[in-house]
Amino acid sequence: AVRCGLALPAPDFCVMYEECGKNPTVEGSLIPAIVPCKDYSQARGVVGKHYQLLKQVCPMLDRGEGQTKACCSQSQLLSLKSSLMLSQAVLLRCPSCAYNFAHIHCITTCSPEQSQVINITRTTMVNVSNTEKEAVVGYQAYISTSFSDASFKSCRNVRIPATGGYAIATMCGRYGATLCTAQRWLDFQGDSSNGLAPLDIDFRLISPEQAAGVPPGMIPYAGLALGCNETTPDGDKECSCQDCVESCPVVPPLDPPPGPFMIGDMDGAVVICLIVLSLLSLLYLGFLVAEFIHKRFKDKVTGMDKNANELDHNQKVNPKDVTWTDRASLVTQDFLGSLFQTWGRVMATHPLKVIAVCLLVVVALATGLMNIELTTDPVQLWSAPNSRARREKEFHDVHFSPFYRTNQLILTAPGRHGHVYDSLATYLEIFAPDLINALLELQQRIQATEFWSDELNNTATLKDVCYAPLNPKNPSLTDCAVNGLTQYFQNSVDNLNAKANMTELGVTKEVDWRDHFIYCVNSPLSFKDITALGLSCMADYGGPVFPFLAVGGYENFTTAEAFILTFSLNNYPRTNPKFKVVEQWESRFLQIVQQYQNDPTTNFTFAYMAERSLEDEINRTTMEDIPIFMISYGVIFIYIAVALGEYSSFKRILVDSKILVGLGGILVVGCSVLASMGFYAWIGLPSSLVILQVVPFLVLAVGADNIFIFVLEYQRDVRQPGEQREEQIGRVLGRVAPSMLLCSLSESVCFFLGALSTMPAVKSFALYAALAVLMDFVLQMTAFVALLSLDARRQDANRCEVLCCCSVKIPRPSTPSQGVLLPFMRKYYAPVLLHPVSRIAVIFLFSCVFCISIFLMFHVKVGLDQELAMPTDSYMLKYFEYLYKYFEVGVPTYFITTRGFNFSSVMGMNAVCSSVGCDQFSLTQKIQYATEYPERHLHWPTNLILYIYLSLSPASRFMAYHTPLSNSQEYTAALLRARELANNITEGMRKSQVTSHDFEVFPYTVTYVYYEQYVNIVYEGLVNISLCLLPTFVVCCILLGLDLRSGLLNLFTIVMITVDTVGVMTLWGIDYNAVSLINLVTAVGISVEFVSHMTRCFALSILPTKVQRAKEATANMGSAVFAGVAMTNLPGIIVLAFAKAQLIQIFFFRLNLVITLLGMAHGLIFLPVLLSFFGTTHTHTRSVSYLGMTLFTPQV
Repeated sequence: AVRCGLALPAPDFCVMYEECGKNPTVEGSLIPAIVPCKDYSQARGVVGKHYQLLKQVCPMLDRGEGQTKACCSQSQLLSLKSSLMLSQAVLLRCPSCAYNFAHIHCITTCSPEQSQVINITRTTMVNVSNTEKEAVVGYQAYISTSFSDASFKSCRNVRIPATGGYAIATMCGRYGATLCTAQRWLDFQGDSSNGLAPLDIDFRLISPEQAAGVPPGMIPYAGLALGCNETTPDGDKECSCQDCVESCPVVPPLDPPPGPFMIGDMDGAVVICLIVLSLLSLLYLGFLVAEFIHKRFKDKVTGMDKNANELDHNQKVNPKDVTWTDRASLVTQDFLGSLFQTWGRVMATHPLKVIAVCLLVVVALATGLMNIELTTDPVQLWSAPNSRARREKEFHDVHFSPFYRTNQLILTAPGRHGHVYDSLATYLEIFAPDLINALLELQQRIQATEFWSDELNNTATLKDVCYAPLNPKNPSLTDCAVNGLTQYFQNSVDNLNAKANMTELGVTKEVDWRDHFIYCVNSPLSFKDITALGLSCMADYGGPVFPFLAVGGYENFTTAEAFILTFSLNNYPRTNPKFKVVEQWESRFLQIVQQYQNDPTTNFTFAYMAERSLEDEINRTTMEDIPIFMISYGVIFIYIAVALGEYSSFKRILVDSKILVGLGGILVVGCSVLASMGFYAWIGLPSSLVILQVVPFLVLAVGADNIFIFVLEYQRDVRQPGEQREEQIGRVLGRVAPSMLLCSLSESVCFFLGALSTMPAVKSFALYAALAVLMDFVLQMTAFVALLSLDARRQDANRCEVLCCCSVKIPRPSTPSQGVLLPFMRKYYAPVLLHPVSRIAVIFLFSCVFCISIFLMFHVKVGLDQELAMPTDSYMLKYFEYLYKYFEVGVPTYFITTRGFNFSSVMGMNAVCSSVGCDQFSLTQKIQYATEYPERHLHWPTNLILYIYLSLSPASRFMAYHTPLSNSQEYTAALLRARELANNITEGMRKSQVTSHDFEVFPYTVTYVYYEQYVNIVYEGLVNISLCLLPTFVVCCILLGLDLRSGLLNLFTIVMITVDTVGVMTLWGIDYNAVSLINLVTAVGISVEFVSHMTRCFALSILPTKVQRAKEATANMGSAVFAGVAMTNLPGIIVLAFAKAQLIQIFFFRLNLVITLLGMAHGLIFLPVLLSFFGTTHTHTRSVSYLGMTLFTPQV
């Protein structure tokens, strides 16, 4: 029988006392459900053992021995102690929380004012030692909200390391940690159906506004609850920062991020640009004034004699009056000209022998290609072997094994309707039983894939290559680490469909997979949920499934928009035979997923990737774009073959064309590239796809220019009386070869110095390019001269090209054809360009562009987003889109300790732990503090306890996560912030105890090795480009006879081209990265072609004024440069716009187009004007024999 008991509330009166045995209304309790007896009586004094036990269990009721009263017996205290021990095991990390929790139950069980706090609502008669007694099985407890809220607040953030969730989640029933409140927390404690409470307690939380509704005589308990940051009366320390926000020390704020570069109140870049523009303007004006004064002075001094008679400007002067620089220049040109004249005559005299020897040398070097090694691993391409990231990666891989390979799907189901479940949670459309079953079917289909492996000589399955953390030596299929939502149900259809009845707060309801899911996402490390299902949350391979690895795109887990399914594989070295097995499995994975995607019955819209996908897609698009490169080279060949011809009449087209010469020039370029690649293959230096794409283009640009200069000079030259063909070729070569040597040597030395780069891809490119340019020059001086000699013989004999047996009768014109371009530039272009108004406008315009480019250079983005490495039709682009949209955490990151720290000592443990008594600035605490600052890019998921991997090896690691990172700038910033934090941790741990001198903590994640390059790439680029610019100045000065002014003007123009290129990169959205750096180094080489020929032509001109010499250089050499460099590059570059690869479209089409157009503009517009103002001035009349001609340089 159940009766209601009535008692009058009064101080020092009890309503219950002593135990009345087990509660007959409770079944299946986890602990004995012992209930008290109803007993309205005065509170008893407690003494002796009773007092000591009360003081131990309920210290908050202690008023001193002899002064303490209570409403509970010793047996009740023992039962209460046993019950509280279960809660203390959960709340152990926060003593003040455990104290408050005990405080609540001590007040209802033992308080001497029990009658004023408790109102009995249900009793039942029980037999105790043959005596009928009235047992209490339900009561109301009146608690002030000030006390209940403070107690709840002290406990709400306490974690359970064993489950990875909050303690409150296990003490709040189906509400979990997110929906838990003080009322729901206490309701669960008073629910006898939870298996822990011995009777039903109806907690009435009374706020001051509700006090009028309390029954007469009842006083809501309003004791003092400890804050989680307070010590307990027993002397236990305050809770740790991880369990109590209030315990966190005041962490010094981060230094503010560096602001914009400012000088005073102005943008620093703008100030620098204005200063540069002002200096250039002052220099320009100052030079004009000085020139004007000097000219007027010279006219007065030397223009007339004392009788006002004009002087003879052609008179010869004493050799002593010639400056040493003029002497050096003339001697250098005479020596080089004579040398190349002799060389050219010999090569032209024995063309077949020369070609044969060249072929033998090229073939000998090219045979090394049989052993060529192509590097496709991004780590080996972009990360230096001795870089910090590589060293840290190797340390991690040695002590913890390489980071596993990831194969992943992100699945959504748009257009479906969600549902509200039991008013607790809203489940979005993705949470439908048919979709979850479809996910499980797809997972099992992938897991079951089999294929024949030659490496294993057996049928291979997932278990042969999977990452199995708990059974790595001999894994079964269920040991493989597969993470997804279905792992919460151990991939069992029966568990997914399981249902059970569960009574809570007196209400019986059916629970199913949704209740299990809610519990598991809050306590992913739990081996048994608290529902009637009693299912484990652990995956079938034995590890936890953190919810951010199972679902994505959520505010809370039940509103997730996507499923995430991840297969983790072992990351074997490329030399390990199992590496091929892994790649085979990943190929099968991609095939299955693509078939599933193409199935019309598929319910999902999804994205996917395998670890091999990035490399596969890059290689695929490279192969698909090879025809584009071939077409590009074909267009260039057609242009060269047509443009080199000199056409006098239609009937002589086949005689005057230069198809074979053009083909020979292309073959010379190809042979130089093959020889370079073969040589480095012989010595074991690996190549890369970047080299295959860029080096031929670079050498073709350089080689075509030299070919045009040589051939056009030969065509424009008139054979002297009695001169043999071979002698004419030698004489022409003597005139142009020094210029070709100047450019080729500058570029080759430039690239050899560029090989000092620490980036493997840049270093290997520079070495391959340097040797290829050098070989191209050598072959041009040998094989191409011989080929031109053979072609000249054919043309002199009026034989047709290709059809060599056919000849025409129309004789060759007596005067050489100058074509269209040379007369146009001589008659129209050069005079207009060098008009006084045009000259001033050009200087002003290019100076402004230069200054604007300096400003833009400060704003160029650094990095390379991985999407750009993919072709526009790649499935990886959709994966990246889904990754950024749905993933709630970034890549995992480890803080790794090296040898030299004693973790077994008390100080050592306190320096790394995060529980009660630990150092407030321990390793794990500092990591958590860092997560409070978004700019740190560190994330600590709410259900993730920091994983600590202590090992017997010299290293240990501590795991956290980065925040979601979406571009290379964020990845680089995350790397820098993680290293900054690790350095701070290292300093703190070194202070905590004596450590080894080499002890350190460093961060590691799989992406650092790719993004470390962007930390120093600006400095790296400045050094590389500076090293490339240096030889352009030095070689130019030396080969022009120590002509410093010409060398400086040459250098300044190339610097302008490079700076302007970076400026346009900013405007056109071309990021600065290693690929850009390779192209900028290439830009220096191509700029040499646009600039150095023109500078040398101007310096050696014998015309009287600088304007006239600039006009001559523009017409003669400008036309050859325009035809040989600009028009050779542009058609081939434009073809690259049709490539599929975004890398080629951006970094080869856009960037090379910019380089070519800027080089052409500066070489053909700015440089002639610059030389007309600031070029070298002939200060003396000189007569010197040069290549058989007497040059008279009038005095100016």
